[in-house]
Amino acid sequence: MGLGATGRTIASSMLRRADVEIVGAADRDPRVVGQDLGVLLGGVANGVVVVSDPAELPAADLAIVATVSDLHRAADVLLPLLERSYNVLSICEELAHPWLSHPDLARRLDDTAKAHGVTVLGSGANPGVLMDTLPLLLTALTQRVESVRIRRRTNMSRYGAILSKFGLGLTMREFVTARSRGEVVGHHGFEQAIGALAAGLGWDLDSVDVGEVEPAVVTTSPRVGDHLRIEPGQIAAVTHAARGVLRGEVVIDLEITFGFFEPADEVAAGDDYRIVGEEQIVDLRSSVGFDSFLSTVAAAVNASTAVVEAHPGLLTMGDLPARSVAAKGERRAGRASLGATTSQD
Repeated sequence: MGLGATGRTIASSMLRRADVEIVGAADRDPRVVGQDLGVLLGGVANGVVVVSDPAELPAADLAIVATVSDLHRAADVLLPLLERSYNVLSICEELAHPWLSHPDLARRLDDTAKAHGVTVLGSGANPGVLMDTLPLLLTALTQRVESVRIRRRTNMSRYGAILSKFGLGLTMREFVTARSRGEVVGHHGFEQAIGALAAGLGWDLDSVDVGEVEPAVVTTSPRVGDHLRIEPGQIAAVTHAARGVLRGEVVIDLEITFGFFEPADEVAAGDDYRIVGEEQIVDLRSSVGFDSFLSTVAAAVNASTAVVEAHPGLLTMGDLPARSVAAKGERRAGRASLGATTSQD
C-alpha cells in the first residue's frame, strides 16, 4: 500500500523474492490506479491491478504500508488492515516506538493486533535500525552508558513526495514562510527513536525536546535527484535535532542533516555514533554513511517474513531476533529482472 518512490522500490524488491508473492496493491493516485503493478514497476505484467480502496485488496498474510509519516493519519489505514487479520509492516517513522509519543493510539494498535492474532511493526530506518536498534547494540560494549550522541548526514536525492516536509528546493524566504505556516516540519520520528533508546537503557527521561528544522546548505549550482531538481539559490540541505533529558542533563543527542550533497559542501554525507560509557567510549564512524532510502527499503523487505512469524501485538524492530531481519538476498527468485529496481536486500 502506497506506491510512491519508496513503495515502488519495496514492491520491486519483493517481486524478486522467491518466498513471497504480491497478490494486491493499492494507491490513491488516480494516475496509477487500474495499472498492472508489474508494468508500473518497469517490468512485465503480473496480473496485480492497482486499486484505490484498500477494502478491495484480497486476503493476504502481510500488508506493507508505505504511505505517511504521521501516525494519526497512518492509523486510519493500519487499524482496518489489522481488523481484517493482516499482519502489518509500515515504514511510518512514528510507528517505530509510539508508546511514549502516542500512548493511547499505541495501546489501540496493540490491542487490535492481539485481538485478531496478528502483528504490527514500524520498520522505518529513521528511527528504527539506524537511530535506535544499532545504537542499542553498541551500548552492549560498555556496562553503564552515560550518554548517546548520533550525527547523521543522509542523502535524500532518491526520495519523492516527502521532500516537501523538509523544505528542500525552497528559497530562504519561501522556507521561512512555509515553516511559519507549519508546512515544513522536518523529521518525523525523533521522539520515537529517543523513546526506544531510553527504554532499552532503562532511562525514564524528564523530557524529549525537538528543535525546529533549519537550513544547512543553499546551493550555488543545480542539484538533480530522482524526483526533484534544486536550482541555485534554493535550499539543498536542512538540519533537524532533538535531545533526551535525564535529571537535567542531555543524555541522548540526535541530529540529522537531510539533503542533496556535493563534494564541496561543508556538510558531507556520513554517520557518527558515540556511546560514552563508564569503561570506554565507543565510536562508530562512516565517511559515506548509511543511505536512508536504501536502508528503509532493505529494513522493510528483510523484516517482512519476520513480522508474519512474530507473536501478535505492536512490536518494534528491537523486538525481533537479529537473525530474522538479516539480509535475505539468497531468497531472491530467478524471475525477470526489473530494470527500475535499485534496492538492496
